Amino acid sequence: MGDLFGAGPQHSYDTRLELLKQRRVAVWDVCASACRLGSLDSAIDRKSLVVNDFAGFFETHPRIAAVACNGATAAVLYSRSVQTILRGPAAALPVFRLPSTSPAHAAMSYAEKLAAWTVLRELLAEPATA
Repeated sequence: MGDLFGAGPQHSYDTRLELLKQRRVAVWDVCASACRLGSLDSAIDRKSLVVNDFAGFFETHPRIAAVACNGATAAVLYSRSVQTILRGPAAALPVFRLPSTSPAHAAMSYAEKLAAWTVLRELLAEPATA
């Protein structure tokens, strides 16, 4: 988010949130809670998974135009646990599976990841509609 939208770690958390809001970016985890041993997403105990209320979020924020998932696990969790219950316009939102920004995902360089993530900046370059 720093290199894409200027909301990098040199800013306070509140300032980063404000910078992202100004650029029409919402950041929310698929998981509201889950148990996992270790820090890897692959260690998530799927039986313990509780997803965030995306249906309510999309209802409250009807101008959301797309969903971008930070890595394969987020994309799979969103697809299986969220998309299957969405109705109306939220069910038709385009979903982008982007490479994980985690340093543990070393199959791609930072430059390659950043290039893939620029789809967000391009998507948000379109004028906002009311």
